[in-house]
Amino acid sequence: MEHEGWWVVSNGRKLWLPDGELPYGTASGLGLEGKHARQIGEYQGKPCWLLCHEPSMNMESVRRLLATDRLLFQLAGRGVQLAEFYRSHRWCGYCGTQMHHSDKEFACLCEGCGERYYPQIAPCIIVAIRKGDSILLAQHHRHKQPIFTVLAGFVEAGETLEECVHREVMEESGLSIKNLHYVASQPWPFPHSLMCAFTAEYAGGEIIIDPAELKNAAWFNVSQLPKIPEIGTIARRLIEDTVALCRQD
Repeated sequence: MEHEGWWVVSNGRKLWLPDGELPYGTASGLGLEGKHARQIGEYQGKPCWLLCHEPSMNMESVRRLLATDRLLFQLAGRGVQLAEFYRSHRWCGYCGTQMHHSDKEFACLCEGCGERYYPQIAPCIIVAIRKGDSILLAQHHRHKQPIFTVLAGFVEAGETLEECVHREVMEESGLSIKNLHYVASQPWPFPHSLMCAFTAEYAGGEIIIDPAELKNAAWFNVSQLPKIPEIGTIARRLIEDTVALCRQD
């Protein structure tokens, strides 16, 4: 029976997005017949297939789907992460034996030593800090476009999410914070992060940026914001929530 449904065709952390959308149809209709596909979920009641293969078509970043339905973006992100996981785990890191994919779960198995590998997920914190009717925004070196966003960072071994927020804020901006509140999380396939979002209030200190991480950081009145992250990102949600809270107060 021929596979039909949504297709995440991924290689090199990118997707095949004909017409800028995740393709839907049959394998033969899309020119994907004869390739090994694996179901990774469902969308709108139809199966979603992962194909770890780079077709002749141009590949694009999964960011292209940020403005689409949240569930579709997350499903495409899962496919990109799994494709990268399978690509980077062809051989066992312990004994060097070639591995195969588990049929029961998303894992790679080694028949040589019995080791089992799962996709890596890196927890990160992201936090919007409020001071009166202003929000702390920063420019990061990693951003190619000149946008301002909230602070973020990776959780270290043996560290709670809350401890990570306080540490990252102090390291990157020199500020202390209070009234930390969890907001939401977002899978972030660039390449395999889980963003854990918080809001906080300014407690003290002067802005002293870490030049290795940031280009600039400043307090911005919520009525005069610079260019901020695109819709669909949890950073954008944190900023919009903070703006709404300031205007409400």
